Amino acid sequence: MLSITEAFRKFKHRLEITQTEKADASKRQRRIRDVVDQNFQVASDFLTGSYKRHTKTKPLKDVDIFVVLREDHYHYLESHPNDVLHDVYDALTDEFGNGRVEIQRRSVRVDYGVEIVDDLTDRVMSFDVVPAFATGGHYIIPDTQESGWMETNPKIHENMATEANRSCDKHWKPMVKMLKKWNDHADKPITPSFLIEVMSLHLLDSWGGSYPYELKAWFATASDAILQTWEDPAGLGHPVSDRMTDYQLGQAQDLLRAAEISCTAALVAERKGRNGVALGKWRELFGPSFAKS
Repeated sequence: MLSITEAFRKFKHRLEITQTEKADASKRQRRIRDVVDQNFQVASDFLTGSYKRHTKTKPLKDVDIFVVLREDHYHYLESHPNDVLHDVYDALTDEFGNGRVEIQRRSVRVDYGVEIVDDLTDRVMSFDVVPAFATGGHYIIPDTQESGWMETNPKIHENMATEANRSCDKHWKPMVKMLKKWNDHADKPITPSFLIEVMSLHLLDSWGGSYPYELKAWFATASDAILQTWEDPAGLGHPVSDRMTDYQLGQAQDLLRAAEISCTAALVAERKGRNGVALGKWRELFGPSFAKS
């Protein structure tokens, strides 16, 4: 049986992106780039989102790829964002088929049909292709829910995550991945998962202990903080918390409070020398990717 420290060390390692996954992401990114290149004038493309920030959980779904279009396509900015998304959709369905491609709020999703074997499946399951335009040092992307366009800058998000990780002695990114794994296991009460990162920029700004104690503290603080409006940390886009209804916020608050109680129970069990019970409590929170042995 593992000690609690060993179990968290193993959990942290299991959540890290492997070389196999990196190679798979690179290969599939190139294939998407080739398809888009045949249909659009592309200035650049790059992987972004939680994958690039190293806060992505497994299995790897919805890896973000920004496709920055050249000025030839600026006419899209004068029409509804659905237009560019539909044109990207048409290009991708020619290659991947209708059943594997889906238009979303700000992107077009390409599903590779990878079967989930377990929480640690090491292949990229899907990409979110985001058509973008460069402007004033930032990017403009479609946002169909707002019937318009949205400014964003994923590179600012990436820099903020890097700085937060430095401030927490390189524990911030691993802990964010643990929190996202809890969110996945709890059927995603917090949406989008990027909201966990945004909250953590404020709730986890220094490192004062171990993962068990920091997790307990985060859940305790987050249970009230989830009710706040959380703006885009880059100061550009719509609030990151705008996808959650009042009902969803209430449900998330209840689950965050329950998670804190579970953390407390695990810590008490550990103090009493009931290591197996403590490991079981942590596994209940995070699911099968948290090993007990």
